[in-house]
Amino acid sequence: MILCCGEALIDMVAAPSLDGPDGFVPHSGGAVFNTAIALGRLGARTGMLTGMSRDMFGDQLADALKASDVDTTHIIRSERPSTLAFVKVEDGQASYSFFDENSAGRMIRPEDMPALPSDTTALFFGGISLASDPSASAYAALLERQGGLRAVMIDPNIRPLFITDAEGYRRRMAAMISQADIVKVSDEDLDWLNPAPLTQAEKISAMLDTGPSVVIVTQGAEGAIATLADGTSIAVPAVKTNVVDTIGAGDTFNAGFLAKLSELDLLTPEALGTLDPDALRDAMTYGARVAAITVSRAGANPPWANEL
Repeated sequence: MILCCGEALIDMVAAPSLDGPDGFVPHSGGAVFNTAIALGRLGARTGMLTGMSRDMFGDQLADALKASDVDTTHIIRSERPSTLAFVKVEDGQASYSFFDENSAGRMIRPEDMPALPSDTTALFFGGISLASDPSASAYAALLERQGGLRAVMIDPNIRPLFITDAEGYRRRMAAMISQADIVKVSDEDLDWLNPAPLTQAEKISAMLDTGPSVVIVTQGAEGAIATLADGTSIAVPAVKTNVVDTIGAGDTFNAGFLAKLSELDLLTPEALGTLDPDALRDAMTYGARVAAITVSRAGANPPWANEL
C-alpha cells in the first residue's frame, strides 16, 4: 500500500452567488489528500495518514477518501477544527489564504504516529503539513522511524507565505530529502529551497548528492524533467489540454507517477536506485496524462483509470 502522509483540508473556492457578490463553496482538498484521491481512483492500493477533525468538514473529507477507494485506517480524528484554505482563481491560477491554527491536522504530534503494517510499501509526504510544528515534526519522525526499506517520495509543494521559519523549514526539508528515494519539486520550489546563484542543473545535482535516486522538476506548461543519480535526464512535455484551473495539477502528477511505478513493480528503494530511463519516462508520461485531465476541469478532480 502507498500511504499518503499529510494534510487533508477544505478548499473554500470562490463562486458567484445569487445575491451578486462571490460566496465560497467547500471542496475537499489539500496537496497530500489530492494525491491519495488520485491514487485511489487510478486503482493503486493506497491509504492516508493525517489529523482530521470530527466536525462536518472532517466527515466530508473522510467520506471523499472512502468514495475514491482510499484506506482511512490511519486517520487520527480529534475535536479540533478542520483546516480551511480560501481559494481565488484568476486566469486559471489559484492563490490561497490558509486558516490552520490549532487545527486537527496541524496539532498531531510525533507520539501520535502509529506503527505501520508490513504491507505499507511506500510513503508519500508533502504539502503544508511539513511547514509548521507540531505536525511537521510528527511527519519527520514518522519518516525517521518507519521509512527504512520502504520507497519514499516527497513533494514539498512550498507555500512561502505559510512558512514562518524559513531556515528551520529548509533544514527539516534537507533532512527529509536525504531519506527520500524520489523528490518532486517545481522550478520555483527548487529555487526557494536552494537560493544559491547556481544553474537549475547544478541545484538538481546538489539535491541528488544528498541521497535521492530521482529528482523531478516540473515547469508548468513546459512539462517536467527528471534526473537520475547517475546524471541521466529525461524530459517529458506537458499534455496539451484546455486548462480550466491548475488546482491539484502537481498532486495528480505525483499520483500518476507513483501508480505507474507501482504497476511496473518498481516502487522499491532497490528498483529506484537502478531505475531504467525508459521506465522513468513511462511513469512521467503517465503522470502528465493524469494531470492534464485534472486541469481540464474545475477544482482538484482527478480522473478514474477508465478516463485515461
